[in-house]
Amino acid sequence: MVATSATSSFFPVPSSSSSLDPIGKGGNKIGSTNFAGLNSPPNSGRMKVKPNAQAPPKINGKKVGLPGSVDIVRSDTETSSHPPAPRTFINQLPDWSMLLAAITTIFLAAEKQWMMLDWKPRRSDMLMDPFGLGRIVQDGLVFRQNFSIRSYEIGADRAASIETVMNHLQETALNHVKTAGLLGDGFGSTPEMFKKNLIWVVTRMQVVVDKYPTWGDVVEVDTWVSQSGKNGMRRDWLVRDCNTGETLTRASSVWVMMNKLTRRLSKIPEEVRGEIEPYFVNSDPVLTEDSRKLTKLDDKTADYVRSGLTPRWSDLDVNQHVNNVKYIGWILESAPVGIMEKQKLKSMTLEYRRECGRDSVLQSLTAVSGCDMGNLATAGDVECQHLLRLQDGAEVVRGRTEWSSKTPTTTWGTTP
Repeated sequence: MVATSATSSFFPVPSSSSSLDPIGKGGNKIGSTNFAGLNSPPNSGRMKVKPNAQAPPKINGKKVGLPGSVDIVRSDTETSSHPPAPRTFINQLPDWSMLLAAITTIFLAAEKQWMMLDWKPRRSDMLMDPFGLGRIVQDGLVFRQNFSIRSYEIGADRAASIETVMNHLQETALNHVKTAGLLGDGFGSTPEMFKKNLIWVVTRMQVVVDKYPTWGDVVEVDTWVSQSGKNGMRRDWLVRDCNTGETLTRASSVWVMMNKLTRRLSKIPEEVRGEIEPYFVNSDPVLTEDSRKLTKLDDKTADYVRSGLTPRWSDLDVNQHVNNVKYIGWILESAPVGIMEKQKLKSMTLEYRRECGRDSVLQSLTAVSGCDMGNLATAGDVECQHLLRLQDGAEVVRGRTEWSSKTPTTTWGTTP
């Protein structure tokens, strides 16, 4: 019955009584259609179909009527005892408006991702490669690298920390050796140094910070090397703001060689000298050396002492001793909080006297001079002496820091 009704919707059946046998009578006349075997009670479950019936169309998934269309009329008996007739092929087509909307959404998302990757046209103030490994400039003697200040590199005063600045200096030094083709299998060692188990160690570091960069700033770091005495090498750095060209930091350091196995200082072998001398720059230090003697502190002369400092595994470098930047953090562990809050570090001089390893336990000592600790906000310049030592009293680093009052900072979300 259901199949018959559906078929009759597409193929109209002649309605003349003389050309059709009654259903179930078995008559077989020419031009008649025989549905023998499909006996049904009269008027029971039979569909009354009007001529030229059409499948009801859909718009956005909803059935609508058309002018002149003919509805299918069902008897009460069929409605209650038989399932509804299946939808025709036309009604089973997908909702094209929904499909079109989905395709449009996909294309818009792809276009957005592509626009995020495509930086063209570039602004005139954008850097070509702000995050690369740097390049050799100035006749192959100066190495230059850019750094973007990340959110995790700034401190409570919303400026880059001194450790961030020192990490940039250290990174450019290593990349300079690597880019020049002098990097052996060691950490900053040349091939000849690696053969002789030699490594570089810093003995003195002097840093002057004119201004600290803030989150989102891009800085440009230049570094170069020069000879220092018969068995030393000097490395200088100059840090500038990429956008303004303003000088932010100047630093100078002296390095000597140490035997990695005996942990003793060594002269520079001629083979090593032949590797590094072509890269020496004949220039004065970027900073005038601070020749003032660094004071040795003890329990009586120190104003603040912090004990029980121990290296973590992440504090060690590939040479299995504490990274040089970590010493700076330990030195400032004993600085009074008032100075850290009200003052900014503007210069630092360090003398490295001994290395320490993963099992070392250290003390940090600080003495403050030239200020009233109760009125640091208006104290002007403050000077501190520092000592980092092992528990047995052996000196690791001596230092001196100079501080100046911080300028008022703006609050996030306000206009300066």
